[in-house]
Amino acid sequence: MAKKSVATLQTGSKRLTKAIKMVKSPKTGAYTFVSAIMAPEQVNDFLNKK
Repeated sequence: MAKKSVATLQTGSKRLTKAIKMVKSPKTGAYTFVSAIMAPEQVNDFLNKK
């Protein structure tokens, strides 16, 4: 895993975070980007998960 990026989004009364991580494919060795929008409390779990 190479880069991590986190952006905070505020929509109405909900506070959301968009997390983007770069994941290396075990088959080809190419990097892909995986992004998700979630609550700020869940960001560390998302980034630490392989």
